[in-house]
Amino acid sequence: MFPVMQDLIRAAFTESIRVKETFLNEHGETIESVARLCADALTNGHKLLFFGNGGSAADAQHLAAEFVNRFRMERRPLPALALTVDTSAITAIGNDYSFEEIFSKQVEALGQTGDIAIAISTSGNSPNVLRAIEACGDAGCFVVGLTGGDGGSMKNHVDFLLNVSASRETARIQETHILVGHMICELVDRILFPESD
Repeated sequence: MFPVMQDLIRAAFTESIRVKETFLNEHGETIESVARLCADALTNGHKLLFFGNGGSAADAQHLAAEFVNRFRMERRPLPALALTVDTSAITAIGNDYSFEEIFSKQVEALGQTGDIAIAISTSGNSPNVLRAIEACGDAGCFVVGLTGGDGGSMKNHVDFLLNVSASRETARIQETHILVGHMICELVDRILFPESD
């Protein structure tokens, strides 16, 4: 073993734990509120829309899949879409309009009043995410923002803010985002399918 490597590993784990603990203290109740909002929307025939860039795009796809397939319990599929997966739509919009509109155009096409949008941006300043948040408002969708650091511009334009304030490091923020997403999935399942507990 290399002591320097072990120091790096321990430092990363320690920091990740610290960031998550801070987040929990700041947003534990908000996570529950978001889960109840999502459960109500799904009960009333609405859907979840996820979007973000890079690692956040991967998180969007990951979390949408947890709803469509299943998370921990056996239950019926739940309607969720990741706006990051349709390469034809993304490249057409990017080519004909701009990269800033790749999500907003899809929200305009697919978003309906009562849907829940999960907007993911580690900085809170991604122009295409912010443009999509604006389109969500026009479409009547509720917006949950997952971000980090000081929250960026996103913090002032979402209905529920889940901000990883204890870090500006992308990796630590994304690690917290995926835990938050998993927690929302589990809570939604418990609310909608209590007999499966």
